[in-house]
Amino acid sequence: MGSRVARRLGYRFIDTGVMYRALTWLTLERGIDLHDEEALSRLAEGVSITIEAASPGATDASRVLVDGVDMTERLRSTEVGEAVSLVSRVPAVREAMVAMQRDLAGQGDVVMVGRDIGTVVLPDAPLKVYLDASPEERVRRRYEELLSMGREASPQQVRDELALRDAIDSERAVSPLRPAADAVIIHTDHLSLDEVVERILELVPCRS
Repeated sequence: MGSRVARRLGYRFIDTGVMYRALTWLTLERGIDLHDEEALSRLAEGVSITIEAASPGATDASRVLVDGVDMTERLRSTEVGEAVSLVSRVPAVREAMVAMQRDLAGQGDVVMVGRDIGTVVLPDAPLKVYLDASPEERVRRRYEELLSMGREASPQQVRDELALRDAIDSERAVSPLRPAADAVIIHTDHLSLDEVVERILELVPCRS
């Protein structure tokens, strides 16, 4: 979604979610306890995570480099998906990630997506869009995405995982999941991907 908007505008695209996934992958790779906030904080403060444009024809919209090494293909595993909310809820982790994200945003025009962009990372962004969908639609989309990736899952399993992630993200003390007060909310249940992209583009100041 965001990558399509970015291409149409000629902007860079940054999915901040993959940055948290990258840190989570590193956490699991090093055997760090997911509940050890001090160790997670040290890891976040000492790692370099950057986003680069993907090669033409690549499956992912961007390349994710961890300390200069491309880790993109390792970030969509079930293990990372199950652990990412536990890692990202740590205040010092979010502080370190936000600093990296603001640095990336300061390098030029960008479409940045994530659960706290409009409220915390870029509160002064000229356009904030919050995409919403019903629980049923989110389950359907995620289930179909997993099947397309060749992964086994049941709708109930997907429903439980989404509910857990939402609960963790919404109830965390730092940067809880919520739309910015001045965000434009788009309900996407009955919209195609192309229709959502067009609605977002209509909102961009330089195109109105």
